[in-house]
Amino acid sequence: MKTELEKCLAGEPFYGGDSELVEITARAKRLTRELNNTDYTDTERKRSIMQQLFGSVGRRVHLDIDFHCEYGRNIFIGDRVIINMNCTFVDNNIIEIGNYVLIASNVQIYTATHSTKYAERIIPDDGSDDCEFCLTYAKPVKICDGAWLGGGVVVLPGVTIGRNSVIGAGSVVTRSVPDNCVAVGNPCRVIKKIDNGERTMPEQQ
Repeated sequence: MKTELEKCLAGEPFYGGDSELVEITARAKRLTRELNNTDYTDTERKRSIMQQLFGSVGRRVHLDIDFHCEYGRNIFIGDRVIINMNCTFVDNNIIEIGNYVLIASNVQIYTATHSTKYAERIIPDDGSDDCEFCLTYAKPVKICDGAWLGGGVVVLPGVTIGRNSVIGAGSVVTRSVPDNCVAVGNPCRVIKKIDNGERTMPEQQ
């Protein structure tokens, strides 16, 4: 029988009140609190916390405060990434962020969602004091190399943002965006292609 964590990563309905998931969440909350309380200039301490919090973190990553996440361990960040103020990553499933990615303030990335059907969403009351009363399922999100997410962008479960693509401020991304595009709106739609020629990412140093 699958554990609730295994169901979560498999995209199947899972119970968030499971003891293993509660402990993973509690650990992430402790580390994010420590991160958000660390002096802005103490880059060495901030990097140490990020290495404990995330599944992996690349070189020259700037993560501003306040930052919030669910598990932390399901977030994988490449090299030379900027994540600005007040971002929230709900990483019940994998959030993969490539190299040279810009994420502006107040961006929200969600992997978790619920069934639209009440009977599949709500767990019947068993008389316990447990605060968890719903089933969740989660789909991975991928932000490819060179992408830029403008301020206040919301990325929904299962979405991939293509290589070098730009998402306009305030957009709600409900479906994947191809490479080398500008996409805006709610729901987010491609409005033009970007000619990036044959240019590749700068050499990593």
